[in-house]
Amino acid sequence: MKTVRQVGIVGYGAYIPIYRLEASEVNRVWGGDGAPVEEKSVVAPDEDTVTISVEAAKQAVRRSGIDPSEIGAVYVGTESKPYAVKPSGTIVAEAIGATPSVSTADYEFACKAGTEAMQNCIGLVGSGMQRYAMAIGADTAQGRPADALEYTAACGGAAFIFADRSADTVAYLEASYSYVTDTPDFWRRAKEMYPRHGSRFTGAPAYYKHIQGAARGLLAETGYKPEDFNWVVFHQPNTKFPIRVGRGLGFTMDQIDPGLVAPKIGNTYAGSTPVGLAATLDIAEPGDRIFAVSYGSGSGSDAFIFTVQEAITEKRGGPKLASFIDRKKYVDYATYLRFRGQIIQ
Repeated sequence: MKTVRQVGIVGYGAYIPIYRLEASEVNRVWGGDGAPVEEKSVVAPDEDTVTISVEAAKQAVRRSGIDPSEIGAVYVGTESKPYAVKPSGTIVAEAIGATPSVSTADYEFACKAGTEAMQNCIGLVGSGMQRYAMAIGADTAQGRPADALEYTAACGGAAFIFADRSADTVAYLEASYSYVTDTPDFWRRAKEMYPRHGSRFTGAPAYYKHIQGAARGLLAETGYKPEDFNWVVFHQPNTKFPIRVGRGLGFTMDQIDPGLVAPKIGNTYAGSTPVGLAATLDIAEPGDRIFAVSYGSGSGSDAFIFTVQEAITEKRGGPKLASFIDRKKYVDYATYLRFRGQIIQ
């Protein structure tokens, strides 16, 4: 899919909470002996998806250099919004100064909710309906205690402001592709506190099938091959999946590794691919080509090709994602439960 008007990222930002829970601490409590990641990020008691989104959005606005009142859309993709009815987007738009002449909405598609918001922002700008549009992917940990997800379900997010391609664009979109089927590998019914998942079923028929479908579809449409890209970012539910799918598609570890943040912060769900993209933009050079593919249970994937422009060298001011990853304080399991509101004083 290509837009009529060429669209690019004019500003971006990411945020990871300071607290960490080590996988070894989860093993200590529940008697495990392995872990799919080293540790995961944990929100403080006064943090949630909205606060994460606001922090990422403010950084994106600063890097863009635009007046936030010119942002015509603020869309938040998440599966952990703090209100069942009230939108998160209105709070974010108000906090950054985008209201009142702005469209807002919360997007849901499991872990690809963030890239779903990106697709819609790209469409709005590409059609000429909006000059600037912001997409955010953010989430907080939703894993059930003692479940496999508790090792990886983490917190964080990233924000991107889209505009017509210009000299101010840090990276422009060449093309995108979406691949969706009804594959229920992960779900949560109304009023249930925790999601359920199909365990190993989430691999081959869900994650791998959809990421490969979207990736191969986009490569076929554009004529590119894996070696034409400098960097590649996949959804990161753990360390193993993105490496396996990347190698299966013909990418190398040199292309995959820079955007691989899951081993250090866990799976940020709707923020996973956006956070990986932000990490890559932090180190990419003008002329570099980035291939990014999300995955959302239920199931579907969005694939994107971005080419980095000269403006990236001027707009990388402020904290890099690596600084948020390195800035950390460890908590024990009881403190983690208290922060999540499961132990009340």
